[in-house]
Amino acid sequence: MKAVHFGAGNIGRGFVGLLLSNAGYEVVFADVAEALIDALANSESYAVNEVGDDPRTTVVRGYSALNSAKQAEELTAAIASADIVTTAVGAHILKFVAPAIAAGIAARPSGAAKVAVMACENAINGTDILKGEVEEAYQGDDLADRALFANTAVDRIVPAQAPDAGLDVTVENYFEWAIETPPFDGNVPDIPGVTWVEDLEPYIERKLFTVNTGHATAAWFGYAAGIEKISDALLDSSVSAKVADALADTKSLIVAKHGIDETVQSAYVSKILKRFANPFLPDTTLRVGRGPLRKLSRHDRFISPASQLAERGMSCDGLLAAIGAGLRFDTPEDPEAVELQRLLGELSPEDAVAKITGLDPDHPLYPAVLEVFAQRQA
Repeated sequence: MKAVHFGAGNIGRGFVGLLLSNAGYEVVFADVAEALIDALANSESYAVNEVGDDPRTTVVRGYSALNSAKQAEELTAAIASADIVTTAVGAHILKFVAPAIAAGIAARPSGAAKVAVMACENAINGTDILKGEVEEAYQGDDLADRALFANTAVDRIVPAQAPDAGLDVTVENYFEWAIETPPFDGNVPDIPGVTWVEDLEPYIERKLFTVNTGHATAAWFGYAAGIEKISDALLDSSVSAKVADALADTKSLIVAKHGIDETVQSAYVSKILKRFANPFLPDTTLRVGRGPLRKLSRHDRFISPASQLAERGMSCDGLLAAIGAGLRFDTPEDPEAVELQRLLGELSPEDAVAKITGLDPDHPLYPAVLEVFAQRQA
């Protein structure tokens, strides 16, 4: 069995690649980072160190690596013979890897089993995004006969690594990889650790609106308080209260929209907060807080749940406070933060809301978000 995985970074090696390797797949890592690919190509193994309540180390072997910018023919051949293609590159990068995936699918032998394509990104229905890009790049009318596309929800905290870590990766013990079953027509692959679900949306939104919303909230308020580590930020009563407020909002949405029992969601929130406070994960507020433009966009972890709450006439004050903290995330070390501050300095509040959040003026959330922007720009 073979799997081609785009994105040989920490998440690729420490989560998706690890589970596929453990499931018996020959993993082919594809990336444009030349030094990283060279290091993987010239190594026989790397270690994944899980830290937390049950620390363990797993050594990954039997993989190969391709430079997707320089080894297009080899990559096409790998996809042509693969059973699974996965990505962990960032949703905004999917359009760049789609042509290579399309070429590999087109090169598959006639009559070969469908290759399963799954985007493992922090985005709602990321595989649908990837599928659209592959369809645009695909030459032919038989894509549906050659490939299936399944949405996934992934969750594992992979912090910034030590400078001398090399290929080894430190991750938390906890992980969740949920994959929708309908595209497989009852023939799902055997990947231990995967949660197979009929309806993925509750899993995607529960994860995105709890883990990602809470993580960014802790980062932005923690950074503003001068706190370096996420785990230390959760020890600050003011920061932890702000995180609790935001997650109380998203909990109310998850319960109302998906019918998840309130006690079950409360337990999930408590587990997430415990994960954030893990002192063995050396994650920083600067790293987790970066990318505020993406995180404040229309369908991401703040505006999406807040807008859905507003549409239901429900409170979202905790999320609005977090949005304000995101607007104040000002660091020269993150290009998106620099661009955000430029936009806030040059645009009117109305234009800034439209540009950054994509909210329409007639949306019920718009007045509250406009007020947050106006307060930041005053």
